Amino acid sequence: MIRFLRILGFVFLSLLGGLFLLWATGALWFDLPLPETFRKFVAALFFLGVILLWFLARPRLIALIPLALVTAWWFTLQPKSDRDWQSNVAQTAWAEVKGDTVTFNNVRNFEYQPDGHYTPKWETRVVKLSQITGIDLAINYWGSPYMAHPIVSFQFADALPLCFSIETRREVGENYSALGGFYRQYELIYIVSDERDVIRVRTNFNKGEEIYLYRLRMRPEKARERFLEYITALNDLHEHPRWYNAITANCTTSIRNQRAMTARSAWDWRLLVNGFADQMLYEQGVICTGGLPFAELKKQSLINDLAKAADATPDFSNRIRARMLRCLQSR
Repeated sequence: MIRFLRILGFVFLSLLGGLFLLWATGALWFDLPLPETFRKFVAALFFLGVILLWFLARPRLIALIPLALVTAWWFTLQPKSDRDWQSNVAQTAWAEVKGDTVTFNNVRNFEYQPDGHYTPKWETRVVKLSQITGIDLAINYWGSPYMAHPIVSFQFADALPLCFSIETRREVGENYSALGGFYRQYELIYIVSDERDVIRVRTNFNKGEEIYLYRLRMRPEKARERFLEYITALNDLHEHPRWYNAITANCTTSIRNQRAMTARSAWDWRLLVNGFADQMLYEQGVICTGGLPFAELKKQSLINDLAKAADATPDFSNRIRARMLRCLQSR
């Protein structure tokens, strides 16, 4: 029995140590501040060295020392706001609230071209809290049905919609890596944008992307509360840069995290596998359905054809809502 427990303990520690080793190797592979070839060589050497320590050193726990050292180093890495950013994330937005009036600085409203080029345009927008009428949610797919990107669009009685898109802030020459998103590769950014930018670029210019647009069942006063939550998160991020993380601080979990702990919805696995987030909201009664089953509602909510037909027209936001269902009642 004792021998069995020892074997079981060895297997458990080996599995736990193996996962720790994979994570630490990835930290060196992605985040070590060295040229790529040398960085990967160091990561591979580290991986082999820890394995040798595990099997040859006595006691075996000595192998945990290099893992602990890498972990301690990794937590010293700090996000920055002064890197050589790609032009579409070169500016960070912030908002000034004075009574009922909110002034947004660095609202993105780029002019895009079919060849992939664009003309940067950062604007100042002034809106009123009292004029917020509700929230729409755009779900963006770019390939896999399992992963998506949410874009929250606040609606106003007297102004164009204003979108919030939570994304990775990447440097010039930097591409997105799904694995790299688990490490300290990218800073987080809240892009505040016109719908003719952040939605239209995905429907009309990016290849193979689809956007589904839903109306949320939310009373104006609740929508204003959520709007102020976004402003608080936006301004904090403008002053204090943070890391993006594919699990703890991504485009979906950041929306949940910006709410007070007591106000957050119950955890659901579809917050991570967020290609199913619209189905989750449908089941929770959060989106307007018009009595349609989910499959039919989703089919009707695809707006790519409407966006392409509207293109650069001033009434783009109205035209992409031509099939949008109205809510019989709000939450």
